[in-house]
Amino acid sequence: MSEESRCTFLVPLDKSCLSTAEKIKADLEGSDVGAKVDALKRAIMLLLNGYTIPHLLATVVRYVVPSEEHVIQRLLLLYLEVVDKRDGASGKVSPEMILISHILRNNLQHPNEYIRGVTLRFLCRLNEPELLEPLVPAVLANLKHQHPFVRRHVFSAISAIYRLRDGKQLLPDASYIVGRALVIEQDPTARRNAFLSLCDCSQVQAIFYLLSNAVGFTEWPDPLQMAALDFFRKVCVNHPHKNHHRRLFCRRYIEVISSLLSTGSTAVVYHCACTLLSVSHTPTLINAAAKTYCQLLNSQRDSNVKLIILDRLHELHISHRYMMVNFVMDILRELASPDLVVKKKVLDLVLGLLTPQNVGDVVFALKEEVYELMYSLLEFANEYYQMLLQAIHACAVVYPKVAGPVVHLLLGFLGYGDVASASDVVLFMREVIETKPFMRFSIIHELIGTLYKIKDSFICSCALWILGEYSLSLFEVEKAISTIKESLGDQPFYAVSEESESIDSSKPDHPAMDSSTLFSKRLLVALLNDTCATQSAATDDSIFNPALTSGLFDSRHNLRFLIMSGDFHLAAVVACTLAKLVLRLEEVQPSKVVTNNASAESLLIMVSILQLGKCSYLPHPIDSDSYDRIVFCIRLLCSTDDHARKVWLLSCRQSFTKMVIAEKQFMKNEKMKVKAHNAYAHPDDSIDFYHLRSRRELDQLELEDEVRGDLMAATGEVMKGTYDANKLKRLVQLTGFSDPVYAEGLVTLNRYYDIVLDVTVINRTEETLHNLCVEFATASKTAIVERTKKYTVAPEACEQIQANIKMSSTNVGIIVGRIVYETSDAMELSEVILKDMIINIADYMTAATCSDVGFRKMWAECWCKIKLKVNTVLHDENEFVNFIIKSTNMTCLTPLSTFAL
Repeated sequence: MSEESRCTFLVPLDKSCLSTAEKIKADLEGSDVGAKVDALKRAIMLLLNGYTIPHLLATVVRYVVPSEEHVIQRLLLLYLEVVDKRDGASGKVSPEMILISHILRNNLQHPNEYIRGVTLRFLCRLNEPELLEPLVPAVLANLKHQHPFVRRHVFSAISAIYRLRDGKQLLPDASYIVGRALVIEQDPTARRNAFLSLCDCSQVQAIFYLLSNAVGFTEWPDPLQMAALDFFRKVCVNHPHKNHHRRLFCRRYIEVISSLLSTGSTAVVYHCACTLLSVSHTPTLINAAAKTYCQLLNSQRDSNVKLIILDRLHELHISHRYMMVNFVMDILRELASPDLVVKKKVLDLVLGLLTPQNVGDVVFALKEEVYELMYSLLEFANEYYQMLLQAIHACAVVYPKVAGPVVHLLLGFLGYGDVASASDVVLFMREVIETKPFMRFSIIHELIGTLYKIKDSFICSCALWILGEYSLSLFEVEKAISTIKESLGDQPFYAVSEESESIDSSKPDHPAMDSSTLFSKRLLVALLNDTCATQSAATDDSIFNPALTSGLFDSRHNLRFLIMSGDFHLAAVVACTLAKLVLRLEEVQPSKVVTNNASAESLLIMVSILQLGKCSYLPHPIDSDSYDRIVFCIRLLCSTDDHARKVWLLSCRQSFTKMVIAEKQFMKNEKMKVKAHNAYAHPDDSIDFYHLRSRRELDQLELEDEVRGDLMAATGEVMKGTYDANKLKRLVQLTGFSDPVYAEGLVTLNRYYDIVLDVTVINRTEETLHNLCVEFATASKTAIVERTKKYTVAPEACEQIQANIKMSSTNVGIIVGRIVYETSDAMELSEVILKDMIINIADYMTAATCSDVGFRKMWAECWCKIKLKVNTVLHDENEFVNFIIKSTNMTCLTPLSTFAL
């Protein structure tokens, strides 16, 4: 069985440039240099994309190798990288490659430094010891070449040869040779490559080299410093304090890196911070690394660099939150960045670092940012404004003590923010006004001034409930009643003459006007008469179109428009709010005349709503529940029953108080359950008494590392790898046991709907299978199946093959395939048909959580909430739904309120 060939570069397949093997050979055998270049490019392209060109290597050796053109020599090396260098039958190096080895030796002694350099670079891709062994002396001779371009690639070639399976036999004294050359090397890139080669040959000598030159480490060139940092991280992470030399190395080198944080270049400083976090978890080094990240964040202008640093800070926040809270204000300075993505990441990071000590400063900084945004001309000003208000709201939810200074900002969000966030804000205000009585006056005052800006029915309902329950003083009650009356406009909602006009519209004078069109006309007439708006008459298709009716919200009559659009649930809430306010006005207002006037005006509004609900040109009449609630409010205001008044003014708020207390207790119990479920230590776990150890040989950083390791083990942060047993359930047998090739596959679906097929192929025959490949196809035209490579499988051997299927949706249900191979005896291709694989997307779905704000946002965009206009002779919605169910024999899953009859 041959190993899977490595791919060192990629070239896309240009099907327009495809040609036959005979055409490629003819161009290579000709004398035209341009034709040879094109032929070599086509040959490389075909080989990289899985095609085979038999006997082409002999033609290349005969007609291409003798050429002196640099372009042809460069393409020749690329061709030699991708061509199969071994005989498929015997597994030995082909004779043509032996001739190539002689040419490579001549190139290593070529007077042109470019030819030497590219040849040394090519040797880094060779894996055949038989070809490299005669070239080793010529490679080592280039260490003394005067041009740095050659010396850079010499060290890379030595490192690549030494890493081979037989590399130690080819270069037994490589560490001594490289170490001696590193001492006298002056070129920065060559020194970096030499150090990397020394690390591959001997880590011990690399450690001693760093320890002996640690004093001048800050003066090293940047490439060498970064290479040394990578080596330091690898040694300390893979072998922590394995012996005395490594312990001394880590202790000494941490001091050097700490001093380099303030003196190196930007790239080196960032690399130093990453290295310190990977090798040690001491508070001193974590604080230094976080400080370095914040300095880089504030000093860089590139948004991509800022995003990378913010990702590193987010990782620190997850593992070391208690250390990151000290850098909140430094991170907040990045809100001055002009990139909206950077601003969003900064806000997300800061909200995770809130504490009772810094939440006040954070909210103050966010308020200042909001005030500056009012005079800004940014394109994304509205989106950024909503992000800031959402961040302030999140701070107020976690720490309600800061809600007072930002009440006006949060309440202003009710009229301009999205529905989901505004709903969350109004519910939060409902809770705060109950739990924080000292904030009641400011919330009521701001809510009264913001009521006319609210456009959503649900938010209006919550705001009206708050005004009805918590408006206590005389000024608040009178101001609330006045604001509601102003939002409703003059009464009644329509004139009696309009009703007669709607009756006359049924005459033959207007045969084309239906009830929906008439309602559109009458509604606009009423709005024009009341709001002085300059709107044209709408058609039946546009009356409920938000894009066409949004201009009506510019007036202060938002409640009137919502009610006249058919929202009688909001009308019932308005009636209940007015009833509560009038009852409370009777308690705080000594003048009976004022009280009676307010009661009469409220009764007029309620009666007008009932009259509007029964008019003929509405899209649907008032529902029975809203009708009963409004009638009950009318009876309440007309009666003198003290018990009913007590229930409305006291019992409702007491019920809400009990609900808030019960909800808080439930959340507290849930947190305690989760905390108790997470076991910090398990039975039979060993207990290490750290203070009984000797501290003579440990410095402060090592002591902190030991304590950190003990805490991680005790709290369960060190997680052991677990085997995924669910993979066995997705294993599919693709062929039978009696087939010459046995195959089984594992189907994996990632989050982007890309299917990965891991296929295990076993050769059940006694002969070698050549050019074996697995071909897949799907029933969908949108799927792209990548072409798998061709393999040579020995008798009774197996091969792991991976194939990717990329698709744009979940409509790929069945995957078909076959295995195609060649044998030594048969001249034709053989194939084995695979079993069809059925992909069920439900098998790969996992459960997820969603916040209340996210759910409301998705629910607002859900298609099932779209109101459908239906022209029918039926006037009862229950009768219409029953007719649909009987006609289609289906189960009604859509709420009745979604139909507009």
